[in-house]
Amino acid sequence: MIHRTLGRSGIRISGMGLGCWAIGGPYVTEDGNPCGWGDVDDAESIRAIHRALEMGVSFFDTAECYGAGHSEKVLGEALEGRRGQVVIASKFGHNVDEQKRQATGSDPSIEHLNRSCETSLKRLRTDYLDVLQFHLGGYDADKVDPLIEALEKLVEAGKVRCYGWSTDDPARAAAFARGKHCSVVQQQLNIFEGNEQTLALAERENLASINRGPLAKGILTAKFTRGTQLPDNDVRHNWDTREGAIAQAIDTASAIREVLTSDGRTPAQGAIGWLWARSAVTVPIPGFKTVAQVEDNAGALEQGPLNESQMRQIEELLDQSGWQRQRFA
Repeated sequence: MIHRTLGRSGIRISGMGLGCWAIGGPYVTEDGNPCGWGDVDDAESIRAIHRALEMGVSFFDTAECYGAGHSEKVLGEALEGRRGQVVIASKFGHNVDEQKRQATGSDPSIEHLNRSCETSLKRLRTDYLDVLQFHLGGYDADKVDPLIEALEKLVEAGKVRCYGWSTDDPARAAAFARGKHCSVVQQQLNIFEGNEQTLALAERENLASINRGPLAKGILTAKFTRGTQLPDNDVRHNWDTREGAIAQAIDTASAIREVLTSDGRTPAQGAIGWLWARSAVTVPIPGFKTVAQVEDNAGALEQGPLNESQMRQIEELLDQSGWQRQRFA
């Protein structure tokens, strides 16, 4: 069974967690654009979380804005009476209207941070968060010192154990890393995407690299082909799977699939194993909506990282395809 440590905090977790964006269900931006991953069944979400616990998953990552608070509520219900078994991470930085199921704009203020922490605690039915992350990835790094100070006060008050920034930018991650209890950076990282400098910063500063998008929003699971269309209430609804970067990614995923599954793994398990092999600080957090998805993802914990030969073959196939690591989706 693979385990990881959340950077400077020393908190031990399962080698992968579960990302709880999808179980928040449909919600929209101020402009009415979809932010969720389509329809969900809350009962199935709860069953899936319980199955994850049975399979050894101990880390769950959510945010105040996922489903306009609904993800936190579902997670809180599922973990009722099991708080001591898990490590919970949430995020702040977005205002939400829970009744309208709408994200209503960003708010980097200290007032929002403190209010968000309290509302997240209530939704999650807990009196502390293990990890609290700043969700505004493009915020000015020169303005974060007051946020770091406020987060340190939450640590002192026992409401937060450690904190970090959800950002792909190494300079921003480095700015937050000045904080004593900063222990994580959450970055987009998978076989196709990621900032190598941000990962190197995490290794250098003793931060866990929490990896959102480890399956490239599903592309690495083999579920998409050219021409696949997604529902209007899915955040991926405007993907053009016929041409461009998405189509190239689908073709490239097909090209590397044989290597990912060469030792009996599923494509998703292979993609998670690639992240573990890439660095000792990586913590993949694949999303889920069903028990079956959790069983597939969590099955990687018994498989472990890919071996050197598999990693080398994948890099060779990426080079042959002309793929340039990028943020494409």
